Amino acid sequence: MSIKIKGFIDSSLIEWEGNIASIIFLPHCNLRCPYCHATHLVNKPNELESIPLEAVEEKIMQNKGWLDGVVISGGEPTLHNDIDLLIATFKGMGLKVRIDTNGTNPHKLESLIQRKLIDCIAMDIKAPLDEEKYELAAGGPCNLSDIKKSINLIMESGLEYEFRTTVCPTLLDGLDVTEIARSIAGGKRYVLQTFRPNNCLDSRMLGVAPYSEDEIKGFARSARRFVKDCYVRGEEMKALSCDW
Repeated sequence: MSIKIKGFIDSSLIEWEGNIASIIFLPHCNLRCPYCHATHLVNKPNELESIPLEAVEEKIMQNKGWLDGVVISGGEPTLHNDIDLLIATFKGMGLKVRIDTNGTNPHKLESLIQRKLIDCIAMDIKAPLDEEKYELAAGGPCNLSDIKKSINLIMESGLEYEFRTTVCPTLLDGLDVTEIARSIAGGKRYVLQTFRPNNCLDSRMLGVAPYSEDEIKGFARSARRFVKDCYVRGEEMKALSCDW
């Protein structure tokens, strides 16, 4: 297997709601979101030490008695041709698998879904489905037809899933969040993530002040008109009061 694992968290209680999960971080991404915190995974993955798969398997086996699943994140996991083999390794250990994706590779997602290799999908939606806004938030060209196809595949998959957006001032406002929610109306879950000006891919983002807690909560209340289960990450996934 050619995949290089560049990060590993042996257990997390908050990454996958309702599950205790290990988290695997894979290198490389085809987007350059200016607020991205995974700078080395994106820009200089070869400078990061690789973690042998055998070491990851050993740790997971030690925790298997109380571990529910594995989250495969990145970077963008679907860029790796043999991601199927990595997923199959964990499925073979009797664990559920969630994949985190930016939705730019619907063909790979469709294959994973059809072959029942994954149990959950978390997809980042960077901006409203407008070419100019999306490319600004994604840091470059992005095929919106692929994004839309991934959204539809996920919503029709029958799997557990969530869509999520990092709400970054200068890129998105409350109306943008509402428009994103409209595009996934009837979806199972939509999670808003507060932008943090730390270790950003674009150093200019370090001077951007994040939205306040009240502002983010307000964005979520508006989004709940279209996606009932809308949360702010960091709020311990508690439903916001629906007072709109």
